[in-house]
Amino acid sequence: MKSLVIVESPAKANTINKILGKDFFVKASVGHIRDLPKKEMGVDVEKGFEPHYVTIPGKEKIIRELKKAAKQAEKVFLAPDPDREGEAIAWHIATAISGSRSSAGDEKIYRVTFNEITERAVREAMKNPGKIDMDKVEAQQARRVLDRLVGYGLSPLLWKKVRRGLSAGRVQSVAVKLVVDREREIEAFQKEEYWDVSLRLEGSTPPTFAGRLYKYHGSLVINREAEGRDRFLIRTSDEAARISEEIGRKSLSVLKVEKKDRKRSPYPPFTTSTMQQEAARKLRYTAKRTMALAQQLYEGIELGDEGSVGLITYMRTDSVRVASEAQQWAREYIAGRFGKDYVPENPPVYKSKSTAQEAHEAIRPTDMNRPPAALKQFLSKDLYNLYTLVWNRFIASQMSAARLEQTTFLVGDREKEIEVRASGTVVRFDGFMALYTESKDEIEEEEGGIFPMLKPGEALKTLEIVPAQHFTQPPPRYTEATLVKTLEEKGIGRPSTYAAILSTIQDRKYVHKDDGRFAPTELGIVVNDLLVEKFSGLIDIGFTARMEDELDRVEEGRMKWAKVVKDFYKPFNHDLSEASKTLGKVRPADIPTDVVCEKCGMPMVIKWGRHGRFMACSGYPNCKNTRPLEGQEPQAPVVVTDLKCEVCGSPMVQRSGRFGKFLACSRYPECKTTKPVSTGVKCPEDGGDIVERRTRRGKPFWSCGNYPKCKFASWSKPVPVGCPKCGAEFLFEKRDKTGQTIVFCHKKECGYKEKREEMTPAEEAVPVG
Repeated sequence: MKSLVIVESPAKANTINKILGKDFFVKASVGHIRDLPKKEMGVDVEKGFEPHYVTIPGKEKIIRELKKAAKQAEKVFLAPDPDREGEAIAWHIATAISGSRSSAGDEKIYRVTFNEITERAVREAMKNPGKIDMDKVEAQQARRVLDRLVGYGLSPLLWKKVRRGLSAGRVQSVAVKLVVDREREIEAFQKEEYWDVSLRLEGSTPPTFAGRLYKYHGSLVINREAEGRDRFLIRTSDEAARISEEIGRKSLSVLKVEKKDRKRSPYPPFTTSTMQQEAARKLRYTAKRTMALAQQLYEGIELGDEGSVGLITYMRTDSVRVASEAQQWAREYIAGRFGKDYVPENPPVYKSKSTAQEAHEAIRPTDMNRPPAALKQFLSKDLYNLYTLVWNRFIASQMSAARLEQTTFLVGDREKEIEVRASGTVVRFDGFMALYTESKDEIEEEEGGIFPMLKPGEALKTLEIVPAQHFTQPPPRYTEATLVKTLEEKGIGRPSTYAAILSTIQDRKYVHKDDGRFAPTELGIVVNDLLVEKFSGLIDIGFTARMEDELDRVEEGRMKWAKVVKDFYKPFNHDLSEASKTLGKVRPADIPTDVVCEKCGMPMVIKWGRHGRFMACSGYPNCKNTRPLEGQEPQAPVVVTDLKCEVCGSPMVQRSGRFGKFLACSRYPECKTTKPVSTGVKCPEDGGDIVERRTRRGKPFWSCGNYPKCKFASWSKPVPVGCPKCGAEFLFEKRDKTGQTIVFCHKKECGYKEKREEMTPAEEAVPVG
């Protein structure tokens, strides 16, 4: 008799089936098969918060097939992903095929986990099967119940007090608060003027070098340590000019030469968070896009005659641990490509956070014999870019430290009233930097270059003195990278939730991106302020982090899940009851204008509606005249793109109109150039951009941007994800009658088709009433 292996996705099933061969048959559950019901809360508060699980619509056929296969199998191995969500999926599958909630003890059913989908890892896991970890299941259940209680509590309140269709969540609301708080810091920021003075100096030997005034008459020009904020000595152009003139009259010489050897250690291999941050900085990928690509690389890519092969380890992890065998092959690869000097004496050891699950590894490639260049023909551009990033980061993490020499010249006058400093760093041995350096979130001042060979006491010639005006800058808005970093540092969410959090707060129109940075919408500010006022505990950052710690303790078996939920629910329910009684209708105030209504002569006011601000007559309801602001349709804030207008060269902006989103020149109405929004997918017929269009009745379709020259069109949405079967550049996406997402290859001869579970957000939008 054959044994049955059950995983979540068809792509993963394909890879594992190839590894295990004829003694096993592998089936996919296509994600979760059971969940809380969508149209009711599904949690019995009176009975210890017992959840009521139901079969997800459309999964009935899958469950029947899994039950039938399990009956015919000698053994059943449950192999969903090695985390809480995967454990919960395994438990629900076991419950469905055995018909009992105690199915974890069924002697026929086993749980197997592997950190990478390679022949070695899969076969090793099958030799050492275990049982379902109910502590992990209960930790996932606690999170699900908590999020359902919050969603079903807050959403009706927001519908009633703000407007219909809104929702809030336990974790997403804290993320929105971070964005709103940062925006208010920026608005409240008072900029300060300050000046510095730079010098170009020349010694007895070339080259010339640059220095900066460090001290003037014993006082620091810029003091970065005073009371937690910068202090500036030179405040005006007159002061800068006077000091510059004084320096020009001085005879300067080298007071001291300091040389220090420094070591720069490599960065640890990727965790989920650091991978998302680097992909955002280097590749401009959103966290959601990064995780979708990483999922493909983990589950398996078709490599010609080899079939489907998993290329990276599991991508949801907060551990930087690396298996010893992976370290060994990395050392062999480094020695062969870079030389023995680039291999450290002992493999580096990186310390994970205290909350990290050390059973997991960091994200790394699975095989030394598959460098990115060797796989380029099998990978789409985006997959290749991310795989290269993971490869380079991991290999660099196992390389020798870089050796740097820092030289600092202290320059001054005889009376020591002027002190100028010049620093520069020379790389003596590049080490890991030969392959990889990490990008920075903000622009940093570069260190100087090569200095001349000068000695203390040597006279210098001042070639140039340049005073420069500066202004202090407010804290920057969050990018994808910095918001993920902040969520991780503050303990908000866990690796598996970062992408969903960022996606959710944008989908709900609480934040939007302005030049790649998050800014709150007016709706986001209104909802945030309501929650801060009435539910301060719920969206307190410290409280949310403590909740995450408690869920970790449930997973470790040190706390009961029902107690975590009970301790949370009692104060939350009290706040909810009070808010329902005392809270009035919440909306931004109307803004008076000098515009006169052309229909009745009353003043127009700027009101706030479902789609943003719009102009309306103050004589309402007697006069119902309205108009869009600035000639635009009422909509979310305009998004500036990197594209340039083909007519005038100005930036193009994304707008929304009667037929959906489109690109328009930012100089409108002077320039009226428009074009459809590209999907990022190239037309398979002529290579043009595929764009979204709408019929006159508003139904969306997708066609080549070169129409009417190219007639390519489709009712299905193209998505920039490579086909796991034939490697085609993109897939089509549509929904079936049950609402499930189906993806299929645009090449009919390929025949690839699968149902895909959409990524579950950290909190869900709740249908009410």
